[in-house]
Amino acid sequence: MYIDYYGFTAKPFQLSPDPRFFFGSSAHSRALAYLRYGLSQGEGFIVVTGGIGTGKTTLVKSLFSELDSRQVVAAQLVTTQLEADDLLRTVVASFGLPYEDASKAILLRRFEDFLRDHAEHGRRALLVVDEAQNLPMRSLEELRMLSNFQVAEHSLLQSFLLGQEEFRFTLQDPGMEQLRQRVIASCHLNPLSVEEIGPYIEHRLHVVGWQGLMPRFGENAYATIYQYTQGIPRRVNVFCDRLLLYGFLEDVQELSHESITAVGNELAQDDQDDGAQERTGGRGSLLRTDHAMEKRLLELEETVETLLRHPEWQDVQMERMERRLMTLESAIRQLQGRLASPTQRVNAHHPADETPPEKHL
Repeated sequence: MYIDYYGFTAKPFQLSPDPRFFFGSSAHSRALAYLRYGLSQGEGFIVVTGGIGTGKTTLVKSLFSELDSRQVVAAQLVTTQLEADDLLRTVVASFGLPYEDASKAILLRRFEDFLRDHAEHGRRALLVVDEAQNLPMRSLEELRMLSNFQVAEHSLLQSFLLGQEEFRFTLQDPGMEQLRQRVIASCHLNPLSVEEIGPYIEHRLHVVGWQGLMPRFGENAYATIYQYTQGIPRRVNVFCDRLLLYGFLEDVQELSHESITAVGNELAQDDQDDGAQERTGGRGSLLRTDHAMEKRLLELEETVETLLRHPEWQDVQMERMERRLMTLESAIRQLQGRLASPTQRVNAHHPADETPPEKHL
């Protein structure tokens, strides 16, 4: 809506990750350096953690844009609580290998042959697992086992694990000792600092053709935006997208402190209205776009994009969905049975068509 008004070539604050918009904050530059270091080592696990919306997926997409396909063959998984057997099949499929009607032993042999073939041609295999905090421990152990593939003491598979903050606690579990020993580097993504907010916003604007004039940002504008967003990149994107829309609707060329405060109040009111409707069971609860919902929508979008790029994965996903559907249907039937039992007991004691006995005088 506002793209033409400002003369942009695209939306500068879209939520979907795009390596063009990668901003090298101190935390993100450090994390990217760890990822590059991991690539140079060619073995073990690299762990990157961070809160929701701190830019983990954008970081990986930026790294992928640097990869030379002649030297590295890479695949990315966005996990949704994959069990160990499903994980192996999904990993195999993510590298473009057939997996239908294959036993675990066959899949492992097929995957090892694939890794060895690429190693013989001077290519290393890289697996990036996003949302790793969703993986059960058995699946994490399965990933560790896959890292055992070696030739001449050189690992054939390297894995990057990206997860939310709780993933750090998962790795501290006593059962994860062997996996921890394989972690060669780890880092945590913190939000942007107040000093980085301005350069971050301007970087994204410059990517879409901003010349610094339309719109202009007033004095202390960036510091005020930081107060509302706490430097979390996704929150900054949501806020600035609404701010640009506000500037377009109000036809203002300078986004002043007053404009930013007005948008902040609007977003706060939206949260209050949605929260009130959710507490009362109103329809607004279905439309709520808080940060948890943004995360789920983004995961869904990335999963769909991944399936479109890799049609061979679709059967795996469908099988998992069918199993979950069968489980859900079973649970629904059990719930219906439990609900019906009290009703049947009530009807047994108080039949609907029962009439009181006649009195005899």
